[in-house]
Amino acid sequence: MTRRLPGTLVTFEGPGGVGKTTITELVTDLLKADGIAVHSTTQPSDAPLGELARHGTDTYLDMALACLCAADRHHQLTTEILPALAEGKVVLCDRYVASSVVLQQLDGVPLDVVWALNHGVYRPDLVCALNAAPAVVERRLRARGEHSRFERAAGISFREADGYRAATTFLRDQGWPVQVVDCAQDPRTTAGTIIDLIHRTLLESPACP
Repeated sequence: MTRRLPGTLVTFEGPGGVGKTTITELVTDLLKADGIAVHSTTQPSDAPLGELARHGTDTYLDMALACLCAADRHHQLTTEILPALAEGKVVLCDRYVASSVVLQQLDGVPLDVVWALNHGVYRPDLVCALNAAPAVVERRLRARGEHSRFERAAGISFREADGYRAATTFLRDQGWPVQVVDCAQDPRTTAGTIIDLIHRTLLESPACP
């Protein structure tokens, strides 16, 4: 098992269009206002590997894309996330392993292969599985604009919703602390709910002073 670090890793998961980026930004601002040291990031990362994964979904398919996403995650952990955790920061990550579990399976890669590719990643202290009615998410996604091959697929929000429900069960079975958070309300209300979960996590952490 990977040694636990002083910081706290919080990840945000959910279908495209559910509001992950907006929620991550709001939570970042609220934590900083509380005087908490925060490092906010995203996956795929802004590194060259991440840029390939982010903008290459029409070029890289199934196993190639799964390997690319996993490689970027391992690299980002080593170069960015783990150092921030070692400094005692709260790291907020927009997408993490659950996104790979869902999207790579939609791309035809078996779950056991996706999990093996991500072997050794740092387990989050809190996984926020953002949830909203698929029809609502689909409308948001089309209004926002599709960013990838996955998001252009018809009915993707419904397929992702099913995928994230299964991923939540799977990750909980692996001992990951997953909390399902309803995003049907105003984003600030959702962010407030997550802030409460983070403060509870910080109080329960053995590394918390």
